[in-house]
Amino acid sequence: MKYEIDADSHPITPSPRPPLSPSPYRIGLTGNIATGKSTVGRMLAALGAEVIDADQITHAVLAPGGAAYDAVVAAFGVDILAADGAIDRGKLGDIVFSAAEALAQLEQLTHPPIIALIKERIAASAAPVVVVEAIKLLESGLADDYDAIWVTTCPETAQLKRLMQSRHLPCDEALRRIRAQPPQAEKIARADVVIDTGGSLDATRAQVSAAWENR
Repeated sequence: MKYEIDADSHPITPSPRPPLSPSPYRIGLTGNIATGKSTVGRMLAALGAEVIDADQITHAVLAPGGAAYDAVVAAFGVDILAADGAIDRGKLGDIVFSAAEALAQLEQLTHPPIIALIKERIAASAAPVVVVEAIKLLESGLADDYDAIWVTTCPETAQLKRLMQSRHLPCDEALRRIRAQPPQAEKIARADVVIDTGGSLDATRAQVSAAWENR
């Protein structure tokens, strides 16, 4: 079912999503950069879900010996490497957030092994609910693998402030990364649950709890 929730409203229920196969119940958690995905993921973990963070899996596939390491270094050059041979994600980010073609190439190289590892983790889970937190959940074609899609959203001003604080980016670089992504409205249009994280943590938690109870 689709729920759009904010701090001052109650769930609304349009169209049902057909149920998928047996447990675990699968929630795909997505949203643009700095819209509060990880915060919502931690709240879901506190409610009993197993949370699989696609960003952590990305680190694994990009690590030396990882499934995408050689291909990414071959595509973007040894200049993206740190002194220890690891991929410097800051240097790689500077390249891919400056050119849409470079970002698309990186995703083409990394998405298949990331998706394979996520599916392995879900299959091995004994939890009744599994949440996959992934910024590119919809764009990678994974949406149909989930019982519900949850999308986090907030004003761009909040994204900017969070990104500057958490990643110590200058304003222009933070804004460039925000605007390198598709509009938030595109994800919201495909959501079963929308969580507005622009208010207080308590307001966000109330929305998460309501959607959890109504899943």
